[in-house]
Amino acid sequence: MAKFDAIVIGAGINGLAAAVHLLAKGWSVAVLERADVPGGAVRTAELTLPGFRHDLFAMNLTLFAGSPFYQRHKERLHAQGLEFVSIADSFSSAFPGGKWLGVDTDLDATCARIARYSARDAEQWRSMAEAFGSDASYIAGIMALPMPSFGLARLLFKAWREKGTSWILEMARMLVSSPRNYLDVRFESPEVRALMAAWAMHLDFAPDVAGGAVFPYLESMAGQNFGMLIGKGGADAIVKAMVGAVEAAGGKVLLGAEVREIVEREGKAEGVILADGRRFDARRAVIANLHPKLLIDRLAPGIDPSFAGAARKFRPGPATMMVHLAMDELPDWTAGRELRKFAYVHLAPDYETMGQAYQQAVDGLLPSEPMLVVGQPTAFDSSRAPQGKHVIWIQVRAVPYDIRGDAAGLIDAKTWEAAGAPCAERVIDIVERYAPGFREKILAKAVLSPRDLERINPNLVRGDALGGSHHLDQNFLFRPFAGWSRWKTPIRNLYMVGASTWPGAGTGAGSGFMLAKELAGS
Repeated sequence: MAKFDAIVIGAGINGLAAAVHLLAKGWSVAVLERADVPGGAVRTAELTLPGFRHDLFAMNLTLFAGSPFYQRHKERLHAQGLEFVSIADSFSSAFPGGKWLGVDTDLDATCARIARYSARDAEQWRSMAEAFGSDASYIAGIMALPMPSFGLARLLFKAWREKGTSWILEMARMLVSSPRNYLDVRFESPEVRALMAAWAMHLDFAPDVAGGAVFPYLESMAGQNFGMLIGKGGADAIVKAMVGAVEAAGGKVLLGAEVREIVEREGKAEGVILADGRRFDARRAVIANLHPKLLIDRLAPGIDPSFAGAARKFRPGPATMMVHLAMDELPDWTAGRELRKFAYVHLAPDYETMGQAYQQAVDGLLPSEPMLVVGQPTAFDSSRAPQGKHVIWIQVRAVPYDIRGDAAGLIDAKTWEAAGAPCAERVIDIVERYAPGFREKILAKAVLSPRDLERINPNLVRGDALGGSHHLDQNFLFRPFAGWSRWKTPIRNLYMVGASTWPGAGTGAGSGFMLAKELAGS
């Protein structure tokens, strides 16, 4: 029997962040991961051909590099070889007819592009970008504090003192607004609106879903002011560094170590038992980097019934599909070769296309025109592919987990085993419209359906890559559900972290770091 101060179940980035911080505070920690590789939804692998490294799920590491966890522990991480690739040209949107808009860290260049569509919008964009440094510190501060907490109250009071009541009310309005309602009163160009609204679709916010406005604002302004960061060699650069930091501090990361049961005595978690019978005792904490449904169904079936009931009602967002391509070269975008230098090219031309795709997906239909995020990482990081070759990362937002039919009436399949290939062809056809000859450049492809995502990482319940819907009834004080937003459970010393908990999805490692700070006292 092995004893540690803390046992972490799951080597996703939040579990690893908790381990790194607790070890730095003098705790002994073991991280137990059922898979044969760490990282959870941050994973890189040669999916298509040898030498082509694909980020299976997450690619953008800007949230990680800007996180309080990274700021606290970056020396430990860089000592383990962590390298980022900085990208000035972070995101863009291509539109029918060869039009496009792109955002890079040169504010004048971005505003000049926007001015081609609307001089008024260019002025509005500049005003928002220049105010972002001051405004974002408070919004980011909210995301970096427990919900609720005295620290949060102090931050809001400070914002009120410095910014005034009108600013507080405007920020509160943004937090509950839909993307359309927020963007339409600020921008007149449909292209600028679509450029920003696409970010809401990265989560589960169609243009008319309340609570989705904050994401277009934050991501657009962050891209303008700071650009994007990706991991050198792959997104798993942060995972390798975190695992290395854990082991360098004397912690353990055990792979292929599936937890079968959480040991509980008199309402207190005391350790875990693995599928192979080994037992690990935890003197101070068991931290489950798991989706709530996995926790209650597999590891703690005897947990308080009201907590279990809330966990079973925790709602997933729409499912995601990934298409990974090994390429002979980058796409020849009709809009111009300049689009090759952007990390993301969104193919989401207007509100109507995004809203229709979202509604079709939640209705169980394969969307006739899904929103695509086309990632071009090898435009900046040649180490991900053989010399002169490239990888393309395509996220398809959104698709159903259970297929009821095809909105276009062309795909008869009702299972993902049968529908995956024709859906991937639809995705490639869409890219082909914006970049003729794209299909001829493909050397190999790997398609990950929602079922594949869940199989590779069971935390992606029902193919939802975001750990549960982020709609207002499951966010802020209600994430994962009312009364349990501070990572505790009804079992003493048993805690939950991960995308299903506050502050939600992304690569910021917020829940793991905030919990670890609470447990360690700072």
